[in-house]
Amino acid sequence: MLQLVRLFDELPGGFDDLVGEASGEGVRNMALLAESWRAGARFQDDGEALLAAFLVGELAGIGAMSVEAATPEPARRLRRFYVRPAMRRRGVATALASALIHEGLDSVDLLTVNARASTAAPPFWESQGFVPDTSGPWTHAMRRAPQNLNS
Repeated sequence: MLQLVRLFDELPGGFDDLVGEASGEGVRNMALLAESWRAGARFQDDGEALLAAFLVGELAGIGAMSVEAATPEPARRLRRFYVRPAMRRRGVATALASALIHEGLDSVDLLTVNARASTAAPPFWESQGFVPDTSGPWTHAMRRAPQNLNS
């Protein structure tokens, strides 16, 4: 069973192992999350979220969303995204991404992501509906589809 939990005050048990696995793959975003968390940063402001995914009670992955400050319009950036190697191909990444995408698009029309962390990142984000976009400090973007007011 997969469970998504919003994190507020503390990082979940098993997070240090997740940081170690990410670092072993050359992915720095979990170490950056740990450093910023120790410095007091939290994903609690309007437009921010930090989610942990647990698969059968074990920490499987992390995903976050923050305000994208590099755009002239309101936008959100999906970031600090990582799924443990042993938990991949089980729907964890898709569940995390889907929850963050839905929450983000409930409040803004533009989402961004930087998919430079690994070679698997660009195809994953593209499978979620993001398109390559280098108009800012990101690699991919997603726009909310215009709503048809006549239907």
